[in-house]
Amino acid sequence: MSTSAQPTRDGIPLKVIMVSVVAALGGLLFGFDSSVINGAVDAIQDRWNLSGAITGFVVSVALIGAMVGAWFAGSIADRFGRIRAMLLAATLFAVSSVGSAFCFDIIDLSIWRAVGGVGVGMASVIAPAYIAEIAPARVRGRLGSLQQLAIVTGIFLALLSDAFIANTAGGAAQPVWLGLEAWRWMFLVEVVPAVLYGVLALMVPESPRYLVAKGDLARAKLVLRDVVGLRTEEAVEHKIEDIERTSNAEARQSLRDLKGPAWGLMPVVWIGIALSVFQQFVGINVIFYYSTTLWRSVGFSESDSFTVSVITSVTNIVVTIVAIALVDKVGRRPMLLVGSAGMAVALGVMALAFSQSVMVDGAVSLPGAWGMVALVAANAFVVAFGATWGPVVWVLLGEMFPNRVRAIALSVAAAAQWLANFLVTTTFPTLSEIGLTLAYGIYAFFALLSLWFVARYVKETKGKELEDM
Repeated sequence: MSTSAQPTRDGIPLKVIMVSVVAALGGLLFGFDSSVINGAVDAIQDRWNLSGAITGFVVSVALIGAMVGAWFAGSIADRFGRIRAMLLAATLFAVSSVGSAFCFDIIDLSIWRAVGGVGVGMASVIAPAYIAEIAPARVRGRLGSLQQLAIVTGIFLALLSDAFIANTAGGAAQPVWLGLEAWRWMFLVEVVPAVLYGVLALMVPESPRYLVAKGDLARAKLVLRDVVGLRTEEAVEHKIEDIERTSNAEARQSLRDLKGPAWGLMPVVWIGIALSVFQQFVGINVIFYYSTTLWRSVGFSESDSFTVSVITSVTNIVVTIVAIALVDKVGRRPMLLVGSAGMAVALGVMALAFSQSVMVDGAVSLPGAWGMVALVAANAFVVAFGATWGPVVWVLLGEMFPNRVRAIALSVAAAAQWLANFLVTTTFPTLSEIGLTLAYGIYAFFALLSLWFVARYVKETKGKELEDM
Protein backbone atom coordinates (compact mmCIF):
# COMPACT_ATOMS: atom_id res chain seq x y z
CA MET A 1 0.00 0.00 0.00
CA SER A 2 1.23 3.48 -0.79
CA THR A 3 2.64 5.34 2.20
CA SER A 4 0.44 8.29 1.27
CA ALA A 5 -2.58 6.17 2.08
CA GLN A 6 -1.25 4.91 5.43
CA PRO A 7 -4.15 4.97 7.92
CA THR A 8 -4.33 6.72 11.25
CA ARG A 9 -5.09 4.80 14.43
CA ASP A 10 -8.79 5.12 13.54
CA GLY A 11 -8.18 3.44 10.18
CA ILE A 12 -8.70 6.64 8.18
CA PRO A 13 -6.16 7.16 5.35
CA LEU A 14 -3.98 10.08 6.43
CA LYS A 15 -4.06 11.70 3.01
CA VAL A 16 -7.88 11.68 3.00
CA ILE A 17 -7.77 13.73 6.19
CA MET A 18 -5.21 16.11 4.72
CA VAL A 19 -7.08 16.80 1.49
CA SER A 20 -10.38 17.13 3.40
CA VAL A 21 -8.81 19.76 5.64
CA VAL A 22 -7.61 21.71 2.60
CA ALA A 23 -11.06 21.55 0.98
CA ALA A 24 -12.65 22.65 4.23
CA LEU A 25 -10.48 25.80 4.26
CA GLY A 26 -13.06 27.20 1.88
CA GLY A 27 -15.39 27.02 4.86
CA LEU A 28 -12.88 29.01 6.92
CA LEU A 29 -13.02 31.81 4.35
CA PHE A 30 -16.79 31.42 4.23
CA GLY A 31 -16.98 31.96 8.03
CA PHE A 32 -14.40 34.75 8.01
CA ASP A 33 -16.03 36.70 5.19
CA SER A 34 -19.51 36.27 6.69
CA SER A 35 -18.51 37.44 10.18
CA VAL A 36 -15.84 40.08 9.55
CA ILE A 37 -18.63 42.64 9.05
CA ASN A 38 -19.59 42.14 12.73
CA GLY A 39 -16.85 44.38 14.06
CA ALA A 40 -17.12 46.92 11.26
CA VAL A 41 -20.88 47.42 11.04
CA ASP A 42 -21.26 50.14 13.70
CA ALA A 43 -18.36 52.18 12.28
CA ILE A 44 -19.72 51.85 8.75
CA GLN A 45 -23.21 52.84 9.90
CA ASP A 46 -21.86 55.93 11.70
CA ARG A 47 -19.53 56.94 8.85
CA TRP A 48 -22.31 57.14 6.28
CA ASN A 49 -25.21 57.76 8.69
CA LEU A 50 -27.13 54.68 7.53
CA SER A 51 -30.65 53.68 8.52
CA GLY A 52 -31.37 50.25 10.03
CA ALA A 53 -32.71 48.97 6.70
CA ILE A 54 -29.66 50.14 4.72
CA THR A 55 -27.33 48.73 7.38
CA GLY A 56 -29.11 45.39 7.10
CA PHE A 57 -28.62 45.44 3.34
CA VAL A 58 -24.90 46.22 3.59
CA VAL A 59 -24.43 43.36 6.04
CA SER A 60 -26.47 40.93 3.95
CA VAL A 61 -25.54 41.95 0.38
CA ALA A 62 -22.73 39.38 0.50
CA LEU A 63 -25.45 36.77 0.89
CA ILE A 64 -26.96 37.74 -2.47
CA GLY A 65 -23.56 37.10 -3.99
CA ALA A 66 -23.35 33.83 -2.06
CA MET A 67 -26.69 32.73 -3.48
CA VAL A 68 -25.40 33.41 -7.01
CA GLY A 69 -22.11 31.66 -6.30
CA ALA A 70 -23.84 28.61 -4.86
CA TRP A 71 -26.29 28.44 -7.78
CA PHE A 72 -23.50 28.28 -10.39
CA ALA A 73 -20.88 26.42 -8.33
CA GLY A 74 -22.18 22.97 -9.24
CA SER A 75 -22.07 23.69 -12.97
CA ILE A 76 -18.59 25.24 -12.69
CA ALA A 77 -17.30 22.32 -10.63
CA ASP A 78 -18.76 19.78 -13.08
CA ARG A 79 -17.34 21.54 -16.12
CA PHE A 80 -13.90 22.62 -14.89
CA GLY A 81 -13.33 20.40 -11.83
CA ARG A 82 -13.51 20.85 -8.09
CA ILE A 83 -9.95 22.18 -7.78
CA ARG A 84 -10.33 24.95 -10.39
CA ALA A 85 -13.58 25.98 -8.70
CA MET A 86 -11.71 26.24 -5.38
CA LEU A 87 -9.09 28.47 -7.03
CA LEU A 88 -11.78 30.75 -8.45
CA ALA A 89 -13.41 31.05 -5.01
CA ALA A 90 -10.04 31.94 -3.42
CA THR A 91 -9.46 34.65 -6.03
CA LEU A 92 -12.88 36.18 -5.41
CA PHE A 93 -12.22 36.23 -1.65
CA ALA A 94 -8.91 38.05 -2.12
CA VAL A 95 -10.33 40.61 -4.56
CA SER A 96 -13.29 41.31 -2.29
CA SER A 97 -11.02 41.80 0.72
CA VAL A 98 -8.90 44.46 -0.98
CA GLY A 99 -11.88 46.18 -2.61
CA SER A 100 -13.84 46.36 0.67
CA ALA A 101 -10.82 47.73 2.54
CA PHE A 102 -10.31 50.59 0.08
CA CYS A 103 -13.96 51.38 -0.73
CA PHE A 104 -14.89 55.05 -1.06
CA ASP A 105 -18.67 54.91 -0.50
CA ILE A 106 -21.40 52.55 0.58
CA ILE A 107 -22.28 51.45 -2.98
CA ASP A 108 -18.65 50.57 -3.65
CA LEU A 109 -18.47 48.58 -0.40
CA SER A 110 -21.68 46.73 -1.23
CA ILE A 111 -20.34 45.69 -4.64
CA TRP A 112 -17.12 44.29 -3.19
CA ARG A 113 -19.03 42.51 -0.42
CA ALA A 114 -21.21 40.89 -3.09
CA VAL A 115 -18.09 39.75 -5.00
CA GLY A 116 -16.79 38.07 -1.85
CA GLY A 117 -20.22 36.55 -1.38
CA VAL A 118 -19.93 34.78 -4.74
CA GLY A 119 -16.75 33.15 -3.43
CA VAL A 120 -18.54 32.24 -0.20
CA GLY A 121 -21.37 30.60 -2.11
CA MET A 122 -19.00 28.61 -4.29
CA ALA A 123 -17.02 27.40 -1.29
CA SER A 124 -20.23 26.36 0.47
CA VAL A 125 -20.98 23.94 -2.39
CA ILE A 126 -17.54 22.75 -3.41
CA ALA A 127 -16.15 21.78 0.00
CA PRO A 128 -18.94 19.40 1.13
CA ALA A 129 -19.24 17.91 -2.36
CA TYR A 130 -15.51 17.29 -2.67
CA ILE A 131 -15.15 15.85 0.85
CA ALA A 132 -18.16 13.57 0.41
CA GLU A 133 -16.78 12.33 -2.92
CA ILE A 134 -13.34 11.49 -1.56
CA ALA A 135 -14.12 10.24 1.98
CA PRO A 136 -14.78 6.58 2.92
CA ALA A 137 -18.43 6.03 3.96
CA ARG A 138 -17.61 5.00 7.54
CA VAL A 139 -15.95 8.35 8.31
CA ARG A 140 -17.69 10.61 5.82
CA GLY A 141 -19.69 12.31 8.57
CA ARG A 142 -16.60 13.24 10.54
CA LEU A 143 -14.72 14.49 7.50
CA GLY A 144 -17.79 16.29 6.16
CA SER A 145 -18.14 18.03 9.52
CA LEU A 146 -14.74 19.64 8.94
CA GLN A 147 -16.62 22.10 6.73
CA GLN A 148 -18.57 23.42 9.71
CA LEU A 149 -15.48 23.34 11.95
CA ALA A 150 -13.71 25.48 9.37
CA ILE A 151 -16.69 27.86 9.16
CA VAL A 152 -16.82 28.41 12.93
CA THR A 153 -13.02 28.73 13.06
CA GLY A 154 -13.27 31.39 10.36
CA ILE A 155 -15.93 33.17 12.41
CA PHE A 156 -13.65 33.01 15.47
CA LEU A 157 -10.63 34.33 13.57
CA ALA A 158 -12.70 37.17 12.09
CA LEU A 159 -14.04 38.20 15.48
CA LEU A 160 -10.62 37.82 17.11
CA SER A 161 -8.91 39.94 14.45
CA ASP A 162 -11.75 42.48 14.63
CA ALA A 163 -11.34 42.71 18.41
CA PHE A 164 -7.54 43.03 18.20
CA ILE A 165 -7.65 45.71 15.51
CA ALA A 166 -10.46 47.68 17.21
CA ASN A 167 -8.77 47.54 20.62
CA THR A 168 -5.42 48.57 19.11
CA ALA A 169 -7.04 51.55 17.38
CA GLY A 170 -9.27 52.46 20.33
CA GLY A 171 -12.42 51.77 18.31
CA ALA A 172 -13.46 50.39 14.94
CA ALA A 173 -13.86 53.90 13.49
CA GLN A 174 -10.42 55.12 14.63
CA PRO A 175 -7.34 55.25 12.36
CA VAL A 176 -4.62 52.66 12.98
CA TRP A 177 -1.74 51.47 10.75
CA LEU A 178 -0.90 53.58 7.67
CA GLY A 179 -3.70 55.95 8.64
CA LEU A 180 -6.46 53.56 7.59
CA GLU A 181 -9.48 53.21 9.86
CA ALA A 182 -9.59 50.01 11.90
CA TRP A 183 -12.65 48.67 10.08
CA ARG A 184 -10.78 48.80 6.75
CA TRP A 185 -8.01 46.63 8.18
CA MET A 186 -10.66 44.16 9.36
CA PHE A 187 -11.52 43.52 5.71
CA LEU A 188 -7.91 43.58 4.48
CA VAL A 189 -6.80 40.79 6.83
CA GLU A 190 -8.81 38.29 4.78
CA VAL A 191 -6.20 38.39 2.01
CA VAL A 192 -3.96 36.09 4.10
CA PRO A 193 -6.32 33.07 4.39
CA ALA A 194 -7.54 33.62 0.81
CA VAL A 195 -4.02 33.25 -0.58
CA LEU A 196 -3.34 30.25 1.69
CA TYR A 197 -6.50 28.52 0.45
CA GLY A 198 -5.56 29.09 -3.17
CA VAL A 199 -2.00 27.79 -2.75
CA LEU A 200 -3.10 24.66 -0.87
CA ALA A 201 -5.88 23.94 -3.39
CA LEU A 202 -3.16 23.49 -6.01
CA MET A 203 -1.70 20.65 -3.93
CA VAL A 204 -4.75 18.37 -3.58
CA PRO A 205 -5.96 15.79 -6.12
CA GLU A 206 -9.13 16.07 -8.18
CA SER A 207 -12.25 14.19 -7.04
CA PRO A 208 -12.27 10.60 -8.36
CA ARG A 209 -15.96 10.91 -9.23
CA TYR A 210 -15.26 13.98 -11.37
CA LEU A 211 -12.38 12.16 -13.06
CA VAL A 212 -14.58 9.15 -13.82
CA ALA A 213 -17.29 11.42 -15.24
CA LYS A 214 -14.65 12.96 -17.53
CA GLY A 215 -13.33 9.54 -18.60
CA ASP A 216 -9.95 9.93 -16.90
CA LEU A 217 -9.99 6.47 -15.31
CA ALA A 218 -6.21 6.27 -14.84
CA ARG A 219 -6.10 9.33 -12.59
CA ALA A 220 -9.27 8.25 -10.80
CA LYS A 221 -7.69 4.88 -9.95
CA LEU A 222 -4.55 6.61 -8.71
CA VAL A 223 -6.57 8.82 -6.35
CA LEU A 224 -8.59 5.85 -5.09
CA ARG A 225 -5.38 3.96 -4.32
CA ASP A 226 -3.10 6.69 -3.02
CA VAL A 227 -5.60 8.99 -1.32
CA VAL A 228 -8.76 7.06 -0.47
CA GLY A 229 -6.66 4.03 0.48
CA LEU A 230 -8.31 1.18 -1.46
CA ARG A 231 -5.82 -1.64 -1.01
CA THR A 232 -6.44 -3.99 -3.92
CA GLU A 233 -6.86 -3.57 -7.65
CA GLU A 234 -10.16 -5.45 -7.33
CA ALA A 235 -11.47 -2.90 -4.82
CA VAL A 236 -10.42 -0.03 -7.09
CA GLU A 237 -12.12 -1.55 -10.13
CA HIS A 238 -15.29 -2.25 -8.15
CA LYS A 239 -15.44 1.37 -6.95
CA ILE A 240 -14.88 2.66 -10.49
CA GLU A 241 -17.76 0.47 -11.71
CA ASP A 242 -20.04 1.75 -8.93
CA ILE A 243 -19.22 5.36 -9.79
CA GLU A 244 -19.79 4.78 -13.51
CA ARG A 245 -23.11 3.08 -12.77
CA THR A 246 -24.45 6.01 -10.75
CA SER A 247 -22.88 8.99 -12.50
CA ASN A 248 -24.32 10.96 -15.37
CA ALA A 249 -21.15 10.83 -17.42
CA GLU A 250 -22.71 11.66 -20.78
CA ALA A 251 -23.65 15.27 -20.13
CA ARG A 252 -23.17 18.00 -17.57
CA GLN A 253 -25.79 18.18 -14.88
CA SER A 254 -28.55 20.75 -15.27
CA LEU A 255 -31.71 21.79 -13.47
CA ARG A 256 -33.66 19.49 -15.81
CA ASP A 257 -32.04 16.54 -14.06
CA LEU A 258 -33.76 17.52 -10.79
CA LYS A 259 -37.30 17.23 -12.16
CA GLY A 260 -39.64 15.04 -10.16
CA PRO A 261 -43.25 14.53 -9.10
CA ALA A 262 -43.14 16.72 -5.97
CA TRP A 263 -43.97 20.25 -7.18
CA GLY A 264 -41.61 19.83 -10.10
CA LEU A 265 -38.58 18.55 -8.17
CA MET A 266 -37.30 15.25 -6.81
CA PRO A 267 -38.46 14.81 -3.18
CA VAL A 268 -34.87 14.51 -1.95
CA VAL A 269 -34.11 17.94 -3.43
CA TRP A 270 -37.01 19.49 -1.52
CA ILE A 271 -35.72 17.88 1.67
CA GLY A 272 -32.29 19.38 1.02
CA ILE A 273 -33.81 22.80 0.39
CA ALA A 274 -35.91 22.59 3.56
CA LEU A 275 -32.90 21.56 5.69
CA SER A 276 -30.97 24.53 4.30
CA VAL A 277 -33.80 26.97 4.99
CA PHE A 278 -34.42 25.72 8.53
CA GLN A 279 -30.70 25.97 9.31
CA GLN A 280 -30.97 29.72 8.65
CA PHE A 281 -34.52 30.48 9.80
CA VAL A 282 -33.60 29.65 13.42
CA GLY A 283 -31.59 32.91 13.28
CA ILE A 284 -28.09 31.60 14.00
CA ASN A 285 -26.36 34.21 11.87
CA VAL A 286 -28.04 37.03 13.77
CA ILE A 287 -25.75 36.03 16.63
CA PHE A 288 -22.62 36.15 14.45
CA TYR A 289 -23.43 39.16 12.25
CA TYR A 290 -24.93 41.40 14.93
CA SER A 291 -23.63 40.03 18.24
CA THR A 292 -21.32 42.97 18.98
CA THR A 293 -24.15 45.42 18.36
CA LEU A 294 -26.57 43.21 20.31
CA TRP A 295 -24.43 43.03 23.44
CA ARG A 296 -23.74 46.74 23.36
CA SER A 297 -27.51 47.25 23.39
CA VAL A 298 -27.86 45.33 26.65
CA GLY A 299 -25.18 47.21 28.54
CA PHE A 300 -21.77 45.91 27.44
CA SER A 301 -19.07 48.35 26.34
CA GLU A 302 -17.69 48.11 22.80
CA SER A 303 -14.56 46.33 24.07
CA ASP A 304 -16.55 43.90 26.23
CA SER A 305 -18.98 43.24 23.36
CA PHE A 306 -16.09 42.18 21.13
CA THR A 307 -14.82 39.91 23.92
CA VAL A 308 -18.23 38.29 24.44
CA SER A 309 -18.55 37.72 20.68
CA VAL A 310 -15.14 36.00 20.61
CA ILE A 311 -16.11 33.79 23.59
CA THR A 312 -19.31 32.81 21.78
CA SER A 313 -17.34 31.83 18.68
CA VAL A 314 -14.92 29.73 20.78
CA THR A 315 -17.93 27.93 22.25
CA ASN A 316 -19.10 27.25 18.70
CA ILE A 317 -15.74 25.68 17.79
CA VAL A 318 -15.73 23.42 20.87
CA VAL A 319 -19.22 22.05 20.28
CA THR A 320 -18.48 21.51 16.59
CA ILE A 321 -15.56 19.28 17.60
CA VAL A 322 -18.01 17.35 19.80
CA ALA A 323 -20.31 16.97 16.79
CA ILE A 324 -17.46 15.61 14.67
CA ALA A 325 -16.83 12.94 17.31
CA LEU A 326 -20.50 11.93 17.43
CA VAL A 327 -21.90 12.19 13.90
CA ASP A 328 -20.69 8.79 12.63
CA LYS A 329 -21.61 7.08 15.91
CA VAL A 330 -24.98 8.61 16.80
CA GLY A 331 -26.16 9.34 13.27
CA ARG A 332 -27.46 12.45 11.51
CA ARG A 333 -31.17 12.24 12.30
CA PRO A 334 -30.98 11.89 16.12
CA MET A 335 -28.57 14.81 16.33
CA LEU A 336 -30.89 17.06 14.33
CA LEU A 337 -33.86 16.15 16.56
CA VAL A 338 -31.98 16.94 19.76
CA GLY A 339 -30.64 20.16 18.24
CA SER A 340 -34.08 21.39 17.20
CA ALA A 341 -35.43 20.86 20.72
CA GLY A 342 -32.47 22.60 22.33
CA MET A 343 -32.63 25.58 19.99
CA ALA A 344 -36.37 26.02 20.54
CA VAL A 345 -35.90 26.19 24.32
CA ALA A 346 -32.91 28.57 24.18
CA LEU A 347 -34.60 30.91 21.71
CA GLY A 348 -37.78 30.88 23.79
CA VAL A 349 -35.76 31.99 26.83
CA MET A 350 -34.13 34.77 24.78
CA ALA A 351 -37.56 35.97 23.67
CA LEU A 352 -38.70 35.98 27.31
CA ALA A 353 -35.59 37.88 28.44
CA PHE A 354 -36.02 40.62 25.85
CA SER A 355 -39.71 40.94 26.77
CA GLN A 356 -38.39 42.49 30.00
CA SER A 357 -36.31 45.13 28.21
CA VAL A 358 -36.66 48.85 28.84
CA MET A 359 -35.49 51.90 26.90
CA VAL A 360 -32.64 53.89 28.46
CA ASP A 361 -31.46 56.99 26.59
CA GLY A 362 -33.06 55.66 23.41
CA ALA A 363 -31.35 52.26 23.62
CA VAL A 364 -32.58 48.81 24.66
CA SER A 365 -31.48 47.72 28.14
CA LEU A 366 -32.18 44.54 30.12
CA PRO A 367 -32.73 45.24 33.83
CA GLY A 368 -31.40 43.16 36.73
CA ALA A 369 -30.33 39.62 35.88
CA TRP A 370 -32.10 39.54 32.52
CA GLY A 371 -28.96 40.62 30.65
CA MET A 372 -27.11 37.58 32.00
CA VAL A 373 -30.11 35.34 31.22
CA ALA A 374 -30.05 36.55 27.60
CA LEU A 375 -26.28 35.97 27.40
CA VAL A 376 -26.54 32.41 28.78
CA ALA A 377 -29.51 31.60 26.51
CA ALA A 378 -27.67 32.93 23.44
CA ASN A 379 -24.69 30.72 24.19
CA ALA A 380 -26.98 27.74 24.87
CA PHE A 381 -28.51 28.35 21.46
CA VAL A 382 -25.03 28.40 19.90
CA VAL A 383 -24.23 25.09 21.67
CA ALA A 384 -27.44 23.45 20.44
CA PHE A 385 -26.88 24.67 16.88
CA GLY A 386 -23.13 24.12 16.73
CA ALA A 387 -23.33 20.54 18.00
CA THR A 388 -26.09 19.52 15.59
CA TRP A 389 -27.64 21.61 12.82
CA GLY A 390 -24.46 23.51 11.99
CA PRO A 391 -22.27 20.57 10.92
CA VAL A 392 -24.92 17.90 10.27
CA VAL A 393 -26.79 19.82 7.55
CA TRP A 394 -23.54 20.26 5.60
CA VAL A 395 -22.81 16.55 6.00
CA LEU A 396 -26.27 15.64 4.72
CA LEU A 397 -26.12 18.05 1.79
CA GLY A 398 -22.81 16.55 0.72
CA GLU A 399 -24.03 12.95 0.83
CA MET A 400 -27.83 12.70 0.51
CA PHE A 401 -28.19 13.30 -3.23
CA PRO A 402 -27.67 10.64 -5.93
CA ASN A 403 -24.31 10.79 -7.73
CA ARG A 404 -25.84 11.81 -11.05
CA VAL A 405 -27.32 15.03 -9.61
CA ARG A 406 -25.16 15.66 -6.54
CA ALA A 407 -23.39 18.85 -7.63
CA ILE A 408 -26.43 20.59 -9.13
CA ALA A 409 -28.76 19.49 -6.30
CA LEU A 410 -26.26 20.73 -3.71
CA SER A 411 -26.04 24.03 -5.59
CA VAL A 412 -29.82 24.49 -5.46
CA ALA A 413 -29.99 23.61 -1.75
CA ALA A 414 -27.07 25.89 -0.89
CA ALA A 415 -28.57 28.75 -2.93
CA ALA A 416 -31.79 28.32 -0.93
CA GLN A 417 -29.72 28.47 2.24
CA TRP A 418 -28.11 31.75 1.24
CA LEU A 419 -31.46 33.22 0.24
CA ALA A 420 -32.84 32.26 3.67
CA ASN A 421 -29.75 33.73 5.32
CA PHE A 422 -30.26 36.95 3.37
CA LEU A 423 -33.91 37.20 4.43
CA VAL A 424 -33.07 36.64 8.11
CA THR A 425 -30.11 39.02 8.12
CA THR A 426 -31.90 41.78 6.22
CA THR A 427 -35.05 41.66 8.33
CA PHE A 428 -33.36 41.47 11.74
CA PRO A 429 -32.63 45.23 12.12
CA THR A 430 -36.26 46.03 11.32
CA LEU A 431 -37.57 43.26 13.60
CA SER A 432 -35.28 44.44 16.39
CA GLU A 433 -36.69 47.95 16.08
CA ILE A 434 -40.17 46.47 16.56
CA GLY A 435 -38.93 44.30 19.42
CA LEU A 436 -36.34 41.58 19.98
CA THR A 437 -39.02 39.45 21.62
CA LEU A 438 -40.76 39.20 18.24
CA ALA A 439 -37.50 38.37 16.43
CA TYR A 440 -36.45 35.57 18.78
CA GLY A 441 -40.02 34.32 19.06
CA ILE A 442 -40.11 33.84 15.27
CA TYR A 443 -36.78 31.97 15.35
CA ALA A 444 -38.06 29.75 18.18
CA PHE A 445 -41.14 28.88 16.08
CA PHE A 446 -38.96 27.74 13.17
CA ALA A 447 -36.82 25.66 15.55
CA LEU A 448 -39.98 23.83 16.66
CA LEU A 449 -41.09 23.43 13.05
CA SER A 450 -37.70 21.94 12.16
CA LEU A 451 -38.21 19.31 14.86
CA TRP A 452 -41.42 18.15 13.20
CA PHE A 453 -39.84 18.23 9.73
CA VAL A 454 -36.86 16.05 10.67
CA ALA A 455 -39.09 13.55 12.47
CA ARG A 456 -41.39 13.34 9.46
CA TYR A 457 -39.12 13.52 6.40
CA VAL A 458 -35.38 13.10 7.08
CA LYS A 459 -33.88 9.61 6.67
CA GLU A 460 -30.64 8.37 8.18
CA THR A 461 -27.60 8.24 5.87
CA LYS A 462 -24.93 7.08 8.34
CA GLY A 463 -22.59 4.47 6.87
CA LYS A 464 -24.14 4.39 3.38
CA GLU A 465 -21.94 4.57 0.29
CA LEU A 466 -22.68 7.54 -2.00
CA GLU A 467 -23.50 5.09 -4.78
CA ASP A 468 -26.31 3.64 -2.62
CA MET A 469 -28.07 6.96 -1.98
